Amino acid sequence: MRNIIIIGTDHTIQAYAGALERDGFAVSAKGAASDSLSAAADVVIVDLSLAGEDPVAKSYLEAAAGGQAPPVIAIVSPEQLSSFDPARDIEDFVLAGAPAEEVAARARQAVWKRHRVDTKNVLKCGDLLMDLANYTVHVGGRPVELTYKEYELLRYLATNQGRVVSRETLLSRVWGYDFYGGARTVDVHIRRLRSKIEDRHNVFIETVRNVGYRFRAGV
Repeated sequence: MRNIIIIGTDHTIQAYAGALERDGFAVSAKGAASDSLSAAADVVIVDLSLAGEDPVAKSYLEAAAGGQAPPVIAIVSPEQLSSFDPARDIEDFVLAGAPAEEVAARARQAVWKRHRVDTKNVLKCGDLLMDLANYTVHVGGRPVELTYKEYELLRYLATNQGRVVSRETLLSRVWGYDFYGGARTVDVHIRRLRSKIEDRHNVFIETVRNVGYRFRAGV
């Protein structure tokens, strides 16, 4: 299940929370008078009518502009359109009063674009299918048995597809900061992982010389 935060008025929360929950999101909400909300989120919906007065809404918008936030979908009133810049670093926006189904669809799209994972925690890349809720992997319909580390390595690469990930980052994210092994540990596990999920028809992981690895986007 993916997590979503709605920062808006009570009316905004009531209008959209139900549809998002039916679509598979775990919804956390913050109204205009609520305490600050610190839940981890895969998507954040921000009602821009609160952006000037609400510190939490403002902080998410600023983090999005700096590339440090989950995807942000802004709710914009007709009066705000003249001053709203759609080129700002947010994922998407809708007009206030948009149907709940449209907002839910845009939230699903935002998660898919960022992680290639749907609201049921299923990641699909070409013939590779990962059920992140049940820890299963299939390639071309064939179940693949992975060790825990191989699975976590694949999960991290696949949910960051298209990005070059250094060996040092993989060591810290998959093995933990207290792991004393070197880069060779990553290389050995990558080799074993490739032998299980790749063949001449499916090549998912690319080696970036002297840096690390990249999971191929759009395969």
